[in-house]
Amino acid sequence: MSLVLATRNDHKVREFERLLPGLTIEPLPASAPTPEETGTTYAENALIKARSAAQATGKAAFADDSGIEAEALDWRPGVYTARFAGPDASDGENLAKLHREAPAGSRARYVCVIAHVTPEGDEQLFEGRCEGTLADEPAGGGGFGYDPLFVPVEFPDRTMAELTDDQKDEISHRGKAARELSAWLASLA
Repeated sequence: MSLVLATRNDHKVREFERLLPGLTIEPLPASAPTPEETGTTYAENALIKARSAAQATGKAAFADDSGIEAEALDWRPGVYTARFAGPDASDGENLAKLHREAPAGSRARYVCVIAHVTPEGDEQLFEGRCEGTLADEPAGGGGFGYDPLFVPVEFPDRTMAELTDDQKDEISHRGKAARELSAWLASLA
């Protein structure tokens, strides 16, 4: 089975290829538009992207929207995770802002919602969460985004950026949502 992933982000394409073995993941073609994420929830943003990809390609498509939420920041940045430090902020700038504003040890969580949309307009949503805390200092060279600062409850002595891909995939918000999508797709066969 082949699905269009509504992104051109190489990190996400590689991650979903690992998370969804047996599926062929096609990145969003260069000719397809990338819609503005105007939703106020992860589900709304994931649906905006998946609908656009399905319409542009005429194929079943999926998209995720995910973010980090810190209790000390009233569960922000949430859907604004990618632009927490500003609209053109780098991963490093976003990470530094979270590190400055949320104290070490604060409860935090990653949330991911995956939307699957067919060209006919059928839609399904899948959600995954990963609970943890924020580290004293960023650590680790793996992962991306906020991973060097996020300490999952399953590995209290390491950040997500210090885990192997297999360890991260097993506990991550995206891994959990992807397994729900995979199980649903298998139920259709």
